[in-house]
Amino acid sequence: MTIRIKVAAVAAAVALGVVPFTASAQQFVNILTGGTSGVYYPVGGALSKIFTDGIPDAKVQVQSTKASVENLNLLQQGKGELGIALGDSVKFAAEGNAEAGFPQPLEKLRGISAMYPNFIQIVASEESGIKTLDDLKGKKLSVGAPKSGTELNARAILGAAGMSYEDLDKVEFLPFAESVELMKNRQLDATLQSAGLGVASLKDLSTSIPITVVSVPEEIATELGAPYIAETIPANTYDGQSEDVPTVAVINFLVSSDEVSDDLAYEMTKLMYENLDQLKAAHAATNAVDVQNALKGMPIPVHPGAQRYYDEVGVSAE
Repeated sequence: MTIRIKVAAVAAAVALGVVPFTASAQQFVNILTGGTSGVYYPVGGALSKIFTDGIPDAKVQVQSTKASVENLNLLQQGKGELGIALGDSVKFAAEGNAEAGFPQPLEKLRGISAMYPNFIQIVASEESGIKTLDDLKGKKLSVGAPKSGTELNARAILGAAGMSYEDLDKVEFLPFAESVELMKNRQLDATLQSAGLGVASLKDLSTSIPITVVSVPEEIATELGAPYIAETIPANTYDGQSEDVPTVAVINFLVSSDEVSDDLAYEMTKLMYENLDQLKAAHAATNAVDVQNALKGMPIPVHPGAQRYYDEVGVSAE
């Protein structure tokens, strides 16, 4: 068939309203997560399975990233349909905080749902002698990838305790798994990881060397204010942790953009909440996901598609 005949055939099909299905009708969903040793990645994997099963013709993929800050910038650039991010990062992104990695306000971001709290977990090797925040002075600490959500948390926590990176002997800007490897090799004294409870990297560390989970007192949460809250890491979350340990936490949010259609945002929101059992099977941290809290503390406008679902089930921000 010549090109001229092909064009004529397509034109005829259009005139008759019977244009055949093409690949362009396929729905692409790129889920932006974090490092493979964190919590975002398995949560993204569970959402991928839910969406693949529930959205006809969907091509869903999970992308490992540097987490919160990168996810939000990628969403603004139209390089993802869904991402997970810490509440303080989302707030900074909406405001345009250059120090946090957002030179300009990210105006395309739209909220899908509050998720679960990230616990600020500071874990030291037992031999380092670190037990309190003040003990970190003069020690070697990893604070997460540069300008990641974890690193923003690290700056905030140290600042509220009257400290800065200059008070430390050495600061490493490394992802969770790499931080743990350096601790195993006695090249680091401690790691600060902002993640759901039972994060794989710290479970690995606690089964490899004796650890101390460092206490973060409630007054730090009070000093920081929203979106930080006082929380507790329950005893036996990690090997060798025999007692509850106070810390602070930040709520994670599921975020999309205004380039995502209302129908897709609606379907993603509805499918997630109708398949919470699958989500919760992916990681214990997601046990905290509750539709009644979906809009609480949302720092950006809610996506109209997600709002449609919440209107149907009677959930409000109040």
